[in-house]
Amino acid sequence: MSEVSECAVERETEHDQLLFDVFAQRCPSRATLEHLTGRWGVLAMAALHDGTFRFNELRRRVHGVSEKMLAQTLQALERDGFVHREAQHTIPPKVEYSLTDRGKRTAALLVELIHDVEAQMPDVIAANQRYDAAKNG
Repeated sequence: MSEVSECAVERETEHDQLLFDVFAQRCPSRATLEHLTGRWGVLAMAALHDGTFRFNELRRRVHGVSEKMLAQTLQALERDGFVHREAQHTIPPKVEYSLTDRGKRTAALLVELIHDVEAQMPDVIAANQRYDAAKNG
């Protein structure tokens, strides 16, 4: 609880909720944000927004991620309560990943961000070209 006390303050409401400050260096919300918005976290969350996947299906969906990085990403997201891992005791073992209710809510926001970025790509590419032209001469 010491990590929490460094960045959270009790709010005087009917529910006495804790408020967190992602800008505070030692606030645990910063690590959670990193798990979600890191290169592989955002892609894994967006992929799982489409449904339940087995590990290798998810790896094929998220092109370029190594087994190790996907496993670490999924473990972090599971620990934070965004991803549910279900291991079925079959031969061979079958493991499926899906989003929790919290994960569904957060993934929807990430997917909205992804769509916004994709829609802006023609303008982004033009901005890149203007910037590069100005820097190079």
